[in-house]
This record gives sequence, structure tokens and C-alpha cells, in this order.
Amino acid sequence: MMPPHMGVLFTRKEIMKCPYCQHERTRVVDTSHDSRGGVRRRRECLNCHQRFSTYERPILATPLLIKQDGTREEFDREKLRRGILICCAKRPVSAADIDRLVGEIEASLQSMGRAEVSSRVVGDMVIAGLKAMDQVAYIRYAIVYLGLDDLSAIREEIDRLLES
Repeated sequence: MMPPHMGVLFTRKEIMKCPYCQHERTRVVDTSHDSRGGVRRRRECLNCHQRFSTYERPILATPLLIKQDGTREEFDREKLRRGILICCAKRPVSAADIDRLVGEIEASLQSMGRAEVSSRVVGDMVIAGLKAMDQVAYIRYAIVYLGLDDLSAIREEIDRLLES
């Protein structure tokens, strides 16, 4: 009879170190898939028996972003996430909602199939996502992104938001 921890075959690709004790042997307890092709795995360490989750997502090519000054830079998922986190600070927006928005933007960029995209496209996607998610976070982002540099411009944007 096979020991209970041997229910999962271990290959070099599947070894995940335990974040608690750094042991190299874990077993997968549960696996679920999301709509964007990602895989969430619930794991248990075979040494300390702590449980933790890992998330795997496919790495697909994203286009280079063309900045306003004409320079190009690689799309940086974490930079986008940090920017959204800043405008959502102290707002009732969950980390899952932020991650979902970042994932949707990244998937949209990948599906364009283009080598380069204006950074303005990403900004427009963020604006649209925040507008649907949290209006205060939207205004915070819009102040910088849309260049609302005085109170009357900010008031006009708030009025437009309230009318819709």
C-alpha cells in the first residue's frame, strides 16, 4: 500500500519549497483553474504540515509600452499593481479585485498581438476599470493620469462621474 503522502508524483518542475520551513517536499491538496488560464494549488508541506497556496499563470508575451516621451519599456505587472494599489489605499477594494483588474489588463494587452502599444492604452484600461470598481480610487488616478491640476478641473470630473 502506498503511503498517504505519495498520492502526488513529484517531478523536478513540481517541487515547491515550503515558505515556512524551506523543505523541498510538498503535496498538492487541491487544484483549481481560473478563466485566464491560471492555476491555484493548495499545498501541504510534508515536513511541518503547514498549508499554503501557490498560483501559476502562463507567461505570454506582452507588448512593449511606448511612453509619452517616445521611450519604450517592458510591461511590468507589478508596477501596474503598485500604481493601482496607491490610488485604492484606504478604500474598500479587495486585493483580489486589484489582482483581477491587473490580470484583465495584462490579458487584454497579450490578446492584442502587437509588438508595441502606447502606454496611454494601459492608462485608459486602468481608468475604465477603476471607474467601475471604486469612484474615489478613480478620481485619485484621474487627477494624475488626466492631469487634473486645479480644483475646478477635479470638480468637473466629479460632476461628470455623478451624472453617469
